[in-house]
Amino acid sequence: MIRFILLNAFIAVFTIVMSIYGIVLSFFDRSGGRLVHFYCASPWAKAILWVCSVRVQIKGLDHVREGVQGIYMVNHQSIFDIFTLLACLPVDFKFLLKQELMKVPFFGAAMKRAGYISIDRKNPRKAVKSMNEAAEKIKNGASVLIFPEGTRGQDGRLQTFKSGGFHLALKSGSDIVPVAIVDSHLIVPKGSFRIKKGTILMNIGPSIPTRDCSRKDMNQLMDRVRDAMLNEMKESRLS
Repeated sequence: MIRFILLNAFIAVFTIVMSIYGIVLSFFDRSGGRLVHFYCASPWAKAILWVCSVRVQIKGLDHVREGVQGIYMVNHQSIFDIFTLLACLPVDFKFLLKQELMKVPFFGAAMKRAGYISIDRKNPRKAVKSMNEAAEKIKNGASVLIFPEGTRGQDGRLQTFKSGGFHLALKSGSDIVPVAIVDSHLIVPKGSFRIKKGTILMNIGPSIPTRDCSRKDMNQLMDRVRDAMLNEMKESRLS
C-alpha cells in the first residue's frame, strides 16, 4: 500500500513539474517539438520507468531509420506503453491521441507544445481535420505514432483495428512500422493504479510500404499490419 501511494504521488507531481518544464522549453524550440520530445518527454518517461522498477527489453531497433518519417502503429495494453515508447523508441514522433488528454491541466498544454495531435472521436468533422493535420506533419518530415486498436485492451490480446490510422497512411503515402508491446498489462492493468515491478518487451518490425496501396486495398493493408504485429508479439514471447 505504501509503495502504491508513493509511486502514484511521485508520478503525479513529477508529471506536473516536467509538464511546466516542457511548456517553458517549447518557447525555445524551433524544431516543431523535437526539443521537448527528447529533452522533456523522453527523460520524464525514463525516470518513471526507473522509479517503478520496470525494465524494457527491445528488439528490432535496426528497423528504425533516423530521419525517415513513418507511421508507427503499436498495440495498446497499459498506460506504461506510453512511457515505454517515449523512453525507448529513438524517433521524434507525434502521438495521435484522444482529445480528453489535452484537457488535463499542465500535461495537456505540454503535449500541445510538443506537437502532439488530438482526435475528437465524437466529432467526425474535427477528426478529419486532425487527420489532415497529421498528414501535413508527415509530409513535412515528422513521424506519427498511433494505437490502431483505439483503446487499451484488458488481457494483452490484440483487439480489432480502427481504420483511421490506415486512411492517414494512404493519404500521406507513408510507410507503416509495426511495433509490438508485450506484458505491459501485467505492470498496470487497465482500470488499475497499482504498479508492479517487471519487464516490458518491445519488438519493432520491418516497415510496410503503402505507396502502391489505394482505398480498395485497405482491408488487406490492415490485415498485413495486424499479422505483422501478432508475429512480433509472438517473437517477443519466444525470445
